[in-house]
Amino acid sequence: MFSAGSTRIVITGIGVVSPFGVGRERFWDHISRGESGTRAITEFDASEFDSQVAAPVTGVTPDDVPALSGDDIWDENYRADPKRYSRTALIGVIAAREAWADAGLGIAEPNAGVVIGSGGGGIDVGERNYHDFFLERGRKVTPYAIPVSIVGMLSSEISISLRLHGVSHVLSCGCTSSTDAMGYAAALLRAGDADVILSGGADACVTPGMIFGFSRMKALSMAYNDRPAEASRPFDRGRDGFVLGEGAWMVVLEREERARARGATIYASIDGYGSTCDAYHRVQMAPAGDEIVRAMTLAIERSGRHREEIGYVNFHGTSTVLNDAVEARCVRQMFGAHADRLAGSSVKSMIGHPQGASGAAGVVSAALALSRGFLPPTINLHHADPACDLDVIPNQGRATGVEAALCNCLGFGSKNSALVIGRA
Repeated sequence: MFSAGSTRIVITGIGVVSPFGVGRERFWDHISRGESGTRAITEFDASEFDSQVAAPVTGVTPDDVPALSGDDIWDENYRADPKRYSRTALIGVIAAREAWADAGLGIAEPNAGVVIGSGGGGIDVGERNYHDFFLERGRKVTPYAIPVSIVGMLSSEISISLRLHGVSHVLSCGCTSSTDAMGYAAALLRAGDADVILSGGADACVTPGMIFGFSRMKALSMAYNDRPAEASRPFDRGRDGFVLGEGAWMVVLEREERARARGATIYASIDGYGSTCDAYHRVQMAPAGDEIVRAMTLAIERSGRHREEIGYVNFHGTSTVLNDAVEARCVRQMFGAHADRLAGSSVKSMIGHPQGASGAAGVVSAALALSRGFLPPTINLHHADPACDLDVIPNQGRATGVEAALCNCLGFGSKNSALVIGRA
């Protein structure tokens, strides 16, 4: 997708809505201290589901949408009524506007676009209106049911909110969606197709249908309903499935020379991207992991860095039995003897698995870690699985001088994607 020696792409703004609330600083404060955002589901009756815990975003309203210079979001003629947002669109717009303000940009920035990832889009709106259709004969179905619920509307709402007239795309590739979106955005910037792109991912999938469906798949944690904060436990022998999470993690990307010319703060750089497919199974990863290794290899080779320069791995680390073991084995195969000098962690131990937004959550976590010299931990790791014999920073974060990080993302449909990011 892009290779060493080409224009350097940097992150100049970060915005977050997470299970801990609104704001990147609130997110960083919680993950750096190793706090769990998982709790018992109270948004709907989950008592008959096998899994009754999640890491949702709660208490967020249109009033949390940040104001920007030159803004007319509350103008009576404003055509994107925030009251009609899906939950994914609401948190996506909030995070996008925080990132935009953080980068020092304003409404209607010229030659700017949006490229983000989402797995479910407005699935909450779809579920609610299907329920009304089948049980209420459609009397309560909103005329906006279709446009508000489709995945592609997410980038449109952000483009409308920021008045951006460039590319407005959503990649929906399951769990790798936002990793692929950031790789795609970086390639567009290197090609000169835009001056600045808002990228990242958002998903709000804690709904009855999703909890029920994943429970039927036996993919979710079911053994910790009475101890929600302990349910997500990547690499621990007691792990029994992932915790469904929610959130939006957005970044502003631009070419380094432009960022420095305007005096922007630079968090990190996007140095290399690789993506492959096992072509194996709709939900299971290929046990050998050859294509996972190849995705990581491509990302590192295209970054122009040696493997030994990577000091931190932000693991996909979902807390499922097979996936954690396969990913750990692939990282060891990829790095050889250097694997014993690597540190890594899974932020999903704290925020659950936010589906298509998980790659962006990892990149934001790694970018903040590199810029602040501190690596977040993997919590709930009390009995390490011998099949995951790597330093995954158990329970307590640590100071670091790491120069570059590898961010992994593995998804349904045999997809594997990786990004290398560097310290500014």
